[in-house]
Amino acid sequence: MAVPIVSFVGRSNSGKTTLIERVIPMLVRAGYKVATVKHAGHGFNLDTEGKDSWRHKQAGASSVVVLSKGSVAMFADVSDQMRVEDVRDRFLDHTYDLIIAEGWKHEKYPKIVIVREQIGEIPVSTEGLLAVVSDKPVDLSVPLFGLDDVVGVAALIMKQFPRSPSRLEHGLEV
Repeated sequence: MAVPIVSFVGRSNSGKTTLIERVIPMLVRAGYKVATVKHAGHGFNLDTEGKDSWRHKQAGASSVVVLSKGSVAMFADVSDQMRVEDVRDRFLDHTYDLIIAEGWKHEKYPKIVIVREQIGEIPVSTEGLLAVVSDKPVDLSVPLFGLDDVVGVAALIMKQFPRSPSRLEHGLEV
């Protein structure tokens, strides 16, 4: 069974990252093994100029993997924008209970929309819409949570995406 994906979407600086970083510990305390995938619409650079991994990439390596005890990082060229399921299927194993994606508002992943001020900030399709998190009233037929209702958001996620039975059966606890 594929690891489920839930996407947090909203305008830049709407509070997506803050909400995600507050929800993750609640899921982890409930036994979830969570991965996150962040969309960076304007590109990014995580490698540091002058470091060995940067030098390998500058020399022409298409992929550079850095390993240490307990961590792995990969810098790789990709031919096009990857979807979250591409990342899941290529890089994550079946031991995860949930992938939280930040972004991908135009994909059909189940979504939690963070809205400040007004709903018209981003186009919101009700297809796959699980909830709205907002500081203003919103008239949609999905649950509405306040910006600080992290408990409610986490509970909704746990209800919609229960932990994987295969992880529980095989004792793959975190």
